Amino acid sequence: MLSIDYELQGCELTMDEIVRFLNLPKQQKSEIPELESSQVVIKYPAVEATTSGGYRCLRCSNTDSARFFQHEVYSRLIYCLECLTLGRMSLSTQLYYWPSLPSDPNPTIRCAWQGHYSPAQHQAAHQLIDQLSDVTRADLVHAVTGSGKTEIIYPLIEHQLQQGKRTALASPRIDVVLELAPRLAQAFPQVEIQLMYGGSEETYRYAPLVISTTHQLLRFKHAFDLIIVDEVDAFPYVNSEMLHYAVQKANRPQGKCVFLTATPDAKLQQQIANHEVNSILIPARYHRHRLPEPQFVWLGDWRRAIQRRDRWSHLANHLQSFLHLSGVKLIFLPSIPMAEALFDWLRELDTSVRLACVHAQDVDRKEKVLQLREGELDGLITTTILERGVTFPQCHVFVVGAEHPQFNMSSLVQISGRVGRRPDYPTGTLIFGHFGRSKSMVQAREEIQQMNQLAIEKGMLANE
Repeated sequence: MLSIDYELQGCELTMDEIVRFLNLPKQQKSEIPELESSQVVIKYPAVEATTSGGYRCLRCSNTDSARFFQHEVYSRLIYCLECLTLGRMSLSTQLYYWPSLPSDPNPTIRCAWQGHYSPAQHQAAHQLIDQLSDVTRADLVHAVTGSGKTEIIYPLIEHQLQQGKRTALASPRIDVVLELAPRLAQAFPQVEIQLMYGGSEETYRYAPLVISTTHQLLRFKHAFDLIIVDEVDAFPYVNSEMLHYAVQKANRPQGKCVFLTATPDAKLQQQIANHEVNSILIPARYHRHRLPEPQFVWLGDWRRAIQRRDRWSHLANHLQSFLHLSGVKLIFLPSIPMAEALFDWLRELDTSVRLACVHAQDVDRKEKVLQLREGELDGLITTTILERGVTFPQCHVFVVGAEHPQFNMSSLVQISGRVGRRPDYPTGTLIFGHFGRSKSMVQAREEIQQMNQLAIEKGMLANE
């Protein structure tokens, strides 16, 4: 049996989390002999008073007084609101931290993936390994949707694991984490992998490769030699100081960070321009075909058409044609109520098409996506929850209300990226349905066109 000091190295946990991580009986949390006798573990309060009269949370680094709760009567009852979703960090909460132990190299580890790289993928994969020694700057892989960016990081992960270096692959979204985990398990069957996300019931064990949401990284400190953050532009990571700090804290002082995205935000674009990150651009998909470009289709007042269930509307006419395309259909709406309203109407309008509605509050979301994959459904009506992290063969996309503020440029590019991802079907129908073009719609189409042009200029497309 391995010791707690080994299993929890690099972790920073409360007592409740220790009990849950190791699947110990709850009554045992007051007395864990191995914890009490440990010569390694470091114990400190989760919240400390600052010299300026405020407080600092040692889990998430929050010092904003507005983000701490303080009881009106019991003034010592103070806890951090910023990281509350991971548990209450208060003045009376203790954190236990296990420094990481040295790990031996294991040159026998091999990536089992048998695919073939495009020239662009091959170049990017080797560039990431070459830049490992530059720990002063993160690497940013700007790769178009469907470029095979997950496969690009396989040689990097293999290199780190062979050197005995611990690696984390993180994403802001659970859906993406759940899709990545089986792919990495297949690519590295020799390697123990720990999967971590909110709601997971897996018993924690030390693993050289951790796949987690970015929130879960708050439970680590100086644990990883390499952290790869996929979908770095996605909510909630993109605007969260806490999650950026989580990555920084979980990485070792001489650790490396690699960020992956198809749509770098303005801040990342500025960092690229200022050479604050090492940028690697991949403007072509691995199958070397063009990115499908969106058609702008005027729908008139699509909201009213849904509300009145107007079967003679432009929306009904275009959707009926779309729903009878051969292949998987995804229809995106800007909100849950709109998605549900359209779903109810379409079930009445055309009973021959097997549809389901999927959104963030849907407890059956995973099952419905699986049904679509297995051919039990013809299509899904959804929100931006499916804008990334999912791949379907022969996929077509219709965005209803593409001018809505919910659909920014990044979101529209990601949604467009669901189309044409497979080499046996690199095209597909892609419609931005609107009641007046938005700036984001135009920017998204221009971004896609620009990537196609760059791919042509670099000779990355077949037969062009």
